[in-house]
Amino acid sequence: MKNVIVFTTPTCSYCRTLKSYLRKNKVRFKEIDVSKDQRAMMDMKRKSGQQGVPQTWINNRPVVGFDKDKINKMLNLK
Repeated sequence: MKNVIVFTTPTCSYCRTLKSYLRKNKVRFKEIDVSKDQRAMMDMKRKSGQQGVPQTWINNRPVVGFDKDKINKMLNLK
C-alpha cells in the first residue's frame, strides 16, 4: 500500500473533489489542513516549491493540484 498524504484547506473546492475521488477509489489517505497547521504548510511549500492546495504526496512524491492522470498513474488506478 502506498503512503498518501493530502494537504488541503476547508475552502478549497478542488481539495473536496480530490478527497471524494480518492475515497471512491478506496485509497486510504491522511489529510492535513494547512490552514490550521503552519508547520505543515511551511514543510509542504519547502518540499514542493508550491503553496497551492490540494497537494497529494504519494510515497513522498508531490502532485500539485488535482492532476487525475498523474494520481492514477502513481496509484495504479484506471
